[in-house]
Amino acid sequence: MRDRARRAGIAPEWTDVTGQTRSVAPETLQRLLALIGADGDAAAVPPLVTGVAGQSIPLPPAAGTGAALLLLESGERSDITVHPGDDGRCWVPPIDRPGYHRLQLRDREVTLAVAPPRCFGLDEVARGGRMWGLAAQIYGLRRPGDGGIGDSRGIAGLARAAGSAGADALALSPTHALFTAEPDRFGPYSPSSRLFLNPLLADPAALFGQGRVVAAIRTAGVADSMRRGEAAALIDWPEAARAKLALFRALFDGFDAETGGGLAQDFAGFVQAGGALLQDHARFEALQAARLAADPADRDWRRWPAALHDPVGAAVAEFAAAQEREIRFHLFLQWLADRAFAAAQAEARSAGLRIGLIADLAVGMDATGSHAWSRPSDVLGGASIGSPPDAFNADGQNWTLAAISPRAMVETGFAPFLDTLRATLRHAGGIRIDHVMGLARLWLVPDGMAPTEGAYLTYPVEDLLRLVALESHRHRAVVIGEDLGTLPWGFADKLADHAVAGMRVLLFEREGDGFKPAEHWDAGAVAMSSTHDLPPVAGWWRGTDITARAELGQYADGGAAERAQRAADRGRMWQAVGAGPVPEDTGPVVDAALRFVARGPSRLALIPLEDALGLEQQPNLPGTIDEYPNWRRRLDRPAGEALAEPTVAARLAAIRRERQR
Repeated sequence: MRDRARRAGIAPEWTDVTGQTRSVAPETLQRLLALIGADGDAAAVPPLVTGVAGQSIPLPPAAGTGAALLLLESGERSDITVHPGDDGRCWVPPIDRPGYHRLQLRDREVTLAVAPPRCFGLDEVARGGRMWGLAAQIYGLRRPGDGGIGDSRGIAGLARAAGSAGADALALSPTHALFTAEPDRFGPYSPSSRLFLNPLLADPAALFGQGRVVAAIRTAGVADSMRRGEAAALIDWPEAARAKLALFRALFDGFDAETGGGLAQDFAGFVQAGGALLQDHARFEALQAARLAADPADRDWRRWPAALHDPVGAAVAEFAAAQEREIRFHLFLQWLADRAFAAAQAEARSAGLRIGLIADLAVGMDATGSHAWSRPSDVLGGASIGSPPDAFNADGQNWTLAAISPRAMVETGFAPFLDTLRATLRHAGGIRIDHVMGLARLWLVPDGMAPTEGAYLTYPVEDLLRLVALESHRHRAVVIGEDLGTLPWGFADKLADHAVAGMRVLLFEREGDGFKPAEHWDAGAVAMSSTHDLPPVAGWWRGTDITARAELGQYADGGAAERAQRAADRGRMWQAVGAGPVPEDTGPVVDAALRFVARGPSRLALIPLEDALGLEQQPNLPGTIDEYPNWRRRLDRPAGEALAEPTVAARLAAIRRERQR
């Protein structure tokens, strides 16, 4: 069974944080083997093979040798010869032009995805300089009329303000589709589908104009609800979603009554281009809403009648025919969101941001969501992505996210991966790949088992990195990989070789018993002061994260040991970033810390908005759900106003000066 596991890509052993080799339990191997399926035919010719421009491309022996026809993406044709190699494989001569080309062999056709050697990199945008940008939680942005949830117009406003301050990029929280019928499931890293967008983050005025939106608010009768949401410090997701969806329905009713016109044509073109994937997503949204209306507990499609598990089956087709207009509404929502985010990226570029928006790609998806329902063969149902025990989590973690099947990737020409990648890059100048180690391996925990009882499943990392490189050049988008934590041996070098920029965060950049000098930071990585899972600098300095966890009873001693360690670390940090006596106030600490991060050699420094504004509370407290207001905090004013405040403006000006040195 261990040999079968290895052939299937499951590692029967793993190395723990102390360097000890651990064996995976037989039950885990059995469960994962059952999910992945029978051993594949390693000699079979896959529908898509990756290669590097200017290098010969190997094919499995079954491809055969001899004459073949190469059809370049440009339409050019050439006769080539596939040669036998000493290793038993068949070799295609080097192709200099990157792209998706077709190779016609004797009895089959293969797509050759020929990638540049490296991603479209930060160096190509920076052109020898050092850039900087801000990172923002979209939902937390604030503007008059947003109804209580930050949106694409808030992004545009922040982009304009950031551009005026000299920024080059704006990194965003994920925009993936969540569950329209379940607004209480608002965690941005637990999407229903990464192929589509969250319409609650869209500003409808981008398509319909402000006058029409105001009229629709009156028609929907949600003005009071939206005003309450806009005044609140924390988002009430169910209430804000109800108001915004009512607004969208009023706009849809008016739009659907129209005939002809540019918007109608644009909508029809969007739906046609979206094809079956878009239709299936809309069907799922409508079907889940109908099921929940009948039974609020009926949220998991895997417990629906079996006939409703097949998106192309008779039962779903019958539902779609009866609910055609409801499905059209969900198509409308995706169209609205797509055009709104296109407008936001255009605004960011016109504001002078050389990169523009940096989109965030979550590591997986919810097994009860749209993607898993519409393309179940893509997904490894029955197991969740997580992490093994480490220094921070002795019991390991279960993130309750489904992974894409590596076998499905290969057998479908990497369609699930490419579709996800392209959807994320569609309106962005960069991408941050969450848990980038997932390109090489994922820790999978079979359902019902503890996180400690998982195993690593390997992925075709070279293929995936080549596809990332190819798509990054086609979209002219930089690539950032979230590489915090322990990585497999050699993986950091592999990322660097492909120009995937890692992340270096101030709190983790240690050297000896102190903090690493700015000039010693990795020039090839993105420098950051904090992340959404960590306290901002001011909060770290005050220990607000320790206080929050102590109030939740997570420390046996009330956090005394953590506070003592933090006090020592404060001195060490100030020794690295500041000068003179250790300040009591957080303002000078934040100023010094951000200048320090900006001072390093990285081509890009990203400053979370919380740090730019000197805030103390973090967006998400890992390990909590409802105990902490995760993904609910909002700014107290529009970002443009906040960045113009003298203290903040001076802070950003100092960052800009450091980056221009």
